[in-house]
Amino acid sequence: MADLAGLKAFDVAGADLTVWVYKKSTRDGLPVFKGRWVGITDDLAASLRGAVTQALHGVTETIDYEILAQNNEGSVLTLGADETYIALVDGQAAEPIEKLRVKQLKQIANADFYMLRFATADGVLLAVRKTNATWSTRRASGILRVVFEDEELDVDDRPAFSLEPYFDFFVFGGDVFVSHKGRFESVLAYRAGHVEAFQELVAEPDFLDIFTDVAAITAFVGANKIQLRRAIAIREKGHFRSAEFMQNLRAQCVAMGLTIAFDDDGRIVPTPATCRDIFQALLDHRLDSRLSMQIYDVQSTEAVA
Repeated sequence: MADLAGLKAFDVAGADLTVWVYKKSTRDGLPVFKGRWVGITDDLAASLRGAVTQALHGVTETIDYEILAQNNEGSVLTLGADETYIALVDGQAAEPIEKLRVKQLKQIANADFYMLRFATADGVLLAVRKTNATWSTRRASGILRVVFEDEELDVDDRPAFSLEPYFDFFVFGGDVFVSHKGRFESVLAYRAGHVEAFQELVAEPDFLDIFTDVAAITAFVGANKIQLRRAIAIREKGHFRSAEFMQNLRAQCVAMGLTIAFDDDGRIVPTPATCRDIFQALLDHRLDSRLSMQIYDVQSTEAVA
């Protein structure tokens, strides 16, 4: 279990702090990270320590990271750091040698994300945030920056970047604590294998056997990241492999308000109009409440008994 108490108790104020900026590329289908550290003033360091402390204070619970899991403002999604590419990022940051220090604007401009690395004798805490538009030279070139000084506006042509007091994820004690799922997946290329996983699903004999054809399913998913997540969740749950589940689906489909057609052999006949209901069914996300006597679509089916 992820150590939330240890994360929140980390000595942010007393730790050594270095700020790293990273640019990301791809080689042979795998992410490549190139990091550099940048000097900061004492005032900025104090502000960053305060921002991290405040962010950690607001975390009250953890939720296991699953393909469809979502957190709220007081929770984080957790998964093992060894399931991600974070080692490729932090491996460069263990020792801020002089040749990796940012000395020219081009070395920091257009960075993809930045990382605050807090180190003590007891461990390391990483706080990571995807960069915003102020880091893009393309966006900056179309803006005339001005400052208000001595009761008038004046041009300020100094390069400027914004460090937001929010973080997409933290890494501590061998675990990743995700506060913004989308940006975490983008930064660490965590969704890189989703298309391949879907292609493997639609080639799986057990999956193919429940359909007359999967062309409509493939078109429905396409490159849509939400549908790719849902398709992978269908694969992980594996309800389609259960003969009993599929028999129940055929028997209860109409009663559950699902618009799904079957052929004479009991196979699903997908159409563009029915793919959503097919996914709801295979995820087991269409549920019948015994309390309200209503049928609902749900986001999660965590077992309680």
